[in-house]
Amino acid sequence: MSKPVIEPFVDPSLDPRGRIADAAAGLRHVFVRDLVVVCNIGVHQHEKTGPQRVRISVDLGVLEGRAPHEDRLENVVCYEEVVTRVRGIVADGHINLAETLAERIAGVCLQNPMCRSARVRVEKLDVFADANGAGVEIERLSKIPLR
Repeated sequence: MSKPVIEPFVDPSLDPRGRIADAAAGLRHVFVRDLVVVCNIGVHQHEKTGPQRVRISVDLGVLEGRAPHEDRLENVVCYEEVVTRVRGIVADGHINLAETLAERIAGVCLQNPMCRSARVRVEKLDVFADANGAGVEIERLSKIPLR
């Protein structure tokens, strides 16, 4: 059997070498997978006349505190808050680029000083009839100094 010309995509978040949680570094992995929202996004005229479906995934590298979280929500990064903020960004109005949406999502996540990294994937689902999605994935690091 011959080798395919294009290697199949392997999601880096499923690859153990691309992991985010790291006990030695004191990081836990907080994530939201495959959130589908209806979004006004796109640079083409036909994309400016109505919303389209967008799938968003967020992976956060979150610093574990020195003390245990004590089963208290205020001591962790809440994924419900992440989803609420993503929905808020989408509701703010038209965005031209998937890259801009990804940057805005990473930016709000990294406002939390416990978040040390944010990997965001934005996929427009209805762009091509013969593809499940097209989009962008970014990774950003926190610029907030550790205390």
